[in-house]
Amino acid sequence: MKLGLMLQIGSGALAGDRTPRWPELREMAQVAEGIGFDVLFVPDHLLFRESPADNDVQVEMPAGKTCGIWEAWTLLAALAEATQRIELGPFVACNSFRNPALLAKMAVTLDEVSAGRLVLGIGAGWHEPEYHAFGFPYDRRVGRLEEALQIISALLRNGHVDFQGNFYTARDCEITPRGPRPQGPPILIGAQKPRMMRLAATYADIYDADFHLDPGTVAQRFEALDAACGAAGRERGTLERGAATTMALDAKGALADANGIARFVQEGMTREARAGSVDELIEFAREFEAIGTDLLTISLIDPPGTIGIEQLAPVVEGLR
Repeated sequence: MKLGLMLQIGSGALAGDRTPRWPELREMAQVAEGIGFDVLFVPDHLLFRESPADNDVQVEMPAGKTCGIWEAWTLLAALAEATQRIELGPFVACNSFRNPALLAKMAVTLDEVSAGRLVLGIGAGWHEPEYHAFGFPYDRRVGRLEEALQIISALLRNGHVDFQGNFYTARDCEITPRGPRPQGPPILIGAQKPRMMRLAATYADIYDADFHLDPGTVAQRFEALDAACGAAGRERGTLERGAATTMALDAKGALADANGIARFVQEGMTREARAGSVDELIEFAREFEAIGTDLLTISLIDPPGTIGIEQLAPVVEGLR
């Protein structure tokens, strides 16, 4: 099982609810590479605010408060130069934030800069307040993603597309020069519902079940993925399986329940994590491995920053 780390790049990521600056982010990335993580992911968001109550994913924050975050692709380009071995990618790129043909061009360029280390995570997006704040359309997100994937996959795999859709147009579009990999970087798609599962089965090289604290729910996602692959005529073994979870090695700031789940508040945003000792977190991660997870991405809530990543070293070593 490969191990990914979600780099915390927003408000509240460091002690005292500080936002990490670039020198700190570079150090965190280099430490993650040094202790043996396989992939370094960064979230692709623009801001966080309290979500409308009817959203699929509820963000709990005080009304009127905004949490900031750095822009993902700018950081990824810098991280490609600051590291040597570790794979890099957005987890996941929000389709609506960028024209799909341009995103494919960005991906090929970053794959070149990183010497073939990009994992192109992409999804439909979900946090409604950032769409409105930055002027992006929030409606029909899956429909937009479906058209975008037709453009992106063709450009990455073949270097050319001619497409006219309801949302996007790419007429006689070509990517040149090509990057270091003939078929372009792998595409990772995060999906949970049936229509998104179908898109993952059709276009993805890696499927991700998103963040879960119960491996049993991930197993259910994998079963749904098998069904989607069958419907798409795709063999199960041709699609890698990923999942993500949140962990805490030091639960001083929160009281864990009987299941080891602790709640943390960072810059007004409430998050949950599986808290435990090194041995307990190794055992927890192995539950994901036991259900067939090929890539487990860890978001470390506590301790924050470089110190926390360094303290994950025995967890990484134990899983090896």
